[in-house]
Amino acid sequence: MVTNMKRLTVLMLVIVALVAMGCGPKAAPSTSVLDTPEYHYQQGLKYLDKNQIDDAMKSFDRAVALDPKSPLGFIGRGLAFGKKGEFKPAFDNMEKGKDLENKGIEARIGMIRLHSLQRGKNFIKECESEFKTANEKEPSSARLHYFMGMAYKSALDFDKAASMFRVVLDLNKDFTGEANAEWAVIQKIQRAAPGTEIGKKIALIDKIDRADVCALFDQEMNLEKLFTKRGTKTYDTGFKAPTESSTRFSPETTVKMDPATDIKDHWLKPSIETILKLQVRGLEAGPSHKFDPDKDITKGEFAVMLEDILIKVSGDEKLATKFLGATSPFPDIRNDQYFFSAAMTVTTRNFLEADKATGEFKPGDPVSGADALLSIREFKNQLKF
Repeated sequence: MVTNMKRLTVLMLVIVALVAMGCGPKAAPSTSVLDTPEYHYQQGLKYLDKNQIDDAMKSFDRAVALDPKSPLGFIGRGLAFGKKGEFKPAFDNMEKGKDLENKGIEARIGMIRLHSLQRGKNFIKECESEFKTANEKEPSSARLHYFMGMAYKSALDFDKAASMFRVVLDLNKDFTGEANAEWAVIQKIQRAAPGTEIGKKIALIDKIDRADVCALFDQEMNLEKLFTKRGTKTYDTGFKAPTESSTRFSPETTVKMDPATDIKDHWLKPSIETILKLQVRGLEAGPSHKFDPDKDITKGEFAVMLEDILIKVSGDEKLATKFLGATSPFPDIRNDQYFFSAAMTVTTRNFLEADKATGEFKPGDPVSGADALLSIREFKNQLKF
């Protein structure tokens, strides 16, 4: 009797298991040899690289539909949600991917990428934990080391980032092109040695704007102190009401307009106001009192700013006309363009460089944070301050 009961219990458990399996999500039928989770996952990653998040999500959804037990679709979904800044579903999907991934390290790499996007309080420790586990499984994964390098970069730990990118290059597998580009940027930042937190953050920007330049001149160059030390005159150009008026129609009170009316809520407002007071050429507010803090600067504009600062701190007014009438060595700049003299000044003093292959100055190109910091470092070295 007992034996029969045991058999019946076992049979019931088997039936329940089979029913549960039958109630689970069913895989969609494949329509071709390329209609696989692997294909759609890789395609989704390509879409993410192009920031086509909706298209990427469709690819990842198809990967899940084809095989609900494959981790790839869930990992992809996690990355897509992370790109959108929706971190709750991002981590939920990535955790699902980790649960399904018995072998491999793709989900752990995904976790590193998510933590780097979110940048929580202790995100780098979370990244290091995921890296340690994954590295024990696949110590020669270039992909793993690359994304850990990107995590360190986002944490402003440039030395550790450089080490990770160096490993990718030494492995000489995939991601070598990306790692080489990142390593070059890190090397620039290390040479520039930004001394402030703001400087380190701006160093990561590919295209700096007018507000960023003000922050670098204020925080990294300490321009106000430099002008004071060198005896450079500054002027208060703000409107002041007259103390007396001969007209009977003058108002009892006069409203003073700010030098720039579009920086009130900008996080770099203090630095912008400092540089406005110092009257650096190219960083003035316009006639309508607009500063345009978010407007990207060009290499030509940056050259003009550096030349103006050099003239003011050196007291050498002749610099402004030194190259008047000179033949342009740059195939892309005429000697009558307003930034020609500045381009000559900054290149002859090695503050900025022309393209070594073509000789072009490329005045319309954007300026990266790393390149701007290198210029400031060289400027300070030459003036010995």
